Amino acid sequence: MGLMSFMKEAGEKLFGRGEAKAAQEAAAAAPTPEKVAALSKAAGDAIAGYVNAQGLKVDGLDIGFDANSATVTVAGTVADQATREKVLLCCGNVAGVSAVNDKLVVKTPQPEAQWHTVVAGDNLSKIAKKFYGDANKYPVIFEANKPMLTHPDKIYPGQMLRIPPL
Repeated sequence: MGLMSFMKEAGEKLFGRGEAKAAQEAAAAAPTPEKVAALSKAAGDAIAGYVNAQGLKVDGLDIGFDANSATVTVAGTVADQATREKVLLCCGNVAGVSAVNDKLVVKTPQPEAQWHTVVAGDNLSKIAKKFYGDANKYPVIFEANKPMLTHPDKIYPGQMLRIPPL
């Protein structure tokens, strides 16, 4: 548990549509405390919707967003460490989010994964070579980041990936 940093400029563009976009535009036009609160709620709801759309099971999922600090706070109970880490990635790999405050509880604790922030020129084979010493282990990283990754070649600079222990 704790605070994880992310690249605010990289990630899924969840705030550019629907209620989150309307709240963002209203807050930018005249940033009153009420409009900033509405933006924070709409953004938190958009992130919660994204987590649910990924099929990640979290009992008592509670996601809040603080527009002033660009920080997501996520709470709830997950079955295992892998699910916890995937939920954190869903919350943090969103454009406009700079940090995630992890308050998730894991029912069955397991060793934590390492983290890697993708840079220009990276691919899963290079990352596997760096962490595992074998470029052919890239499917391990791909599987560990599903369902957020849909194809091994679709990663982008600034994206954070989980690198599970072998």
